[in-house]
Amino acid sequence: MRTLGGRYRLVNRIGLGGMSEVWRGHDRVLDRPVAVKIMHPAVEGTLGETGVALVRAEARSAARLAHPNVAGVHDFGTSPGAEREVPYIVMELVEGQTLSEHLAGGPIDWRIGVRICAEVAAALAAAHAENVVHRDIKPANIMLTPSGAKVLDFGIAAVVGSPEVDPDGPVMGTPAYIAPERFEGHPATPAADMFALGTLLYHCLAGRLPWSARTHTEMVVAQRFADPEPLPHLEFLPPEVLDLCSRCLARDPAERPTALVAALLLAEAVDARVYVPLRGPEPVERRPPTISPWTERAAAAPTSALAPDPASPPSADDTDHIGRHRA
Repeated sequence: MRTLGGRYRLVNRIGLGGMSEVWRGHDRVLDRPVAVKIMHPAVEGTLGETGVALVRAEARSAARLAHPNVAGVHDFGTSPGAEREVPYIVMELVEGQTLSEHLAGGPIDWRIGVRICAEVAAALAAAHAENVVHRDIKPANIMLTPSGAKVLDFGIAAVVGSPEVDPDGPVMGTPAYIAPERFEGHPATPAADMFALGTLLYHCLAGRLPWSARTHTEMVVAQRFADPEPLPHLEFLPPEVLDLCSRCLARDPAERPTALVAALLLAEAVDARVYVPLRGPEPVERRPPTISPWTERAAAAPTSALAPDPASPPSADDTDHIGRHRA
């Protein structure tokens, strides 16, 4: 079996995407299972050294995230390839079933869907607080576990506003979940993640995507110029959830809510608990303490280790200092 970095032994492939493949691995140093994401050779050939550095920077950004709904990033490394070093990212191995597999089995209860999206929004709120955007929120990247939803693939996230590796290449992500402005060349922002969250919420509620299209091109055109198809009637579904879904799918990024707002609203709708980043109060500006002249003279006085020779007469400064203490 192949071993990366002399440490991570690849056991079997568990995922395959457009840009990379994911392997179940074993960390021989810490004796634990891990997930290892490796770039496809075809993609690696387009990255070059600059791309490797960018993937490393993205992995560092994602590694800062510590959240119960985020699959953690453990390590980054490179492995010798045919022409150059191939980057890989070592992540937490999450056991469970993807939301995509659940949706393929038929409609899910709207309460379950709203709860899942609340946890996904909480994960995005934590990422956005660190200036990290996911860029590929979709059912296949949401793992459902006994402890809640886990957002996968933060290992290839991007820093807010960072350019694409290949500006002339295809936009990173899944077309049905990509915000319209991304196809116009705008960089990834938190608002783009919120469009994907809105699509995810719609998919959970309706069991289908907001727009009907036979090709990726038709999907892009529909997202840019057509309104989403009306959601089916769901008994007892709070109207604020419908409103949030509509605002997330707004074509204007400025009209979309933040992940923090979405997480709190969706959680409240189903009486769930989510963990969101809370900014502490601004530090109070403190004035420098006032130092009395006596304190300054006392601090400047010689210590016992530097005391003058007893045989030598005291200086005027020493006499004055001793006199004040006797007084």
